[in-house]
Amino acid sequence: MFKNFGGTEVLIIVLIIALLFGAKRLPDAARGLGRSLRIFKAETKGLIEGDPASDAVSAKKEAETAKKTTDE
Repeated sequence: MFKNFGGTEVLIIVLIIALLFGAKRLPDAARGLGRSLRIFKAETKGLIEGDPASDAVSAKKEAETAKKTTDE
């Protein structure tokens, strides 16, 4: 279905998204998406390892990272 999905199509989609959400809200949306992905990564890493101690360490690191990013 998307075999011929090239640079022009990606550029058009990015422009449509920019028009829909506005240039001011896009950085906030990207920042929120990044935070969500970091949390998801930490949670899946904890599931793979299965060690409750490592889960607590991951949660503590994530909380510290979130605090640093909100302070900026």
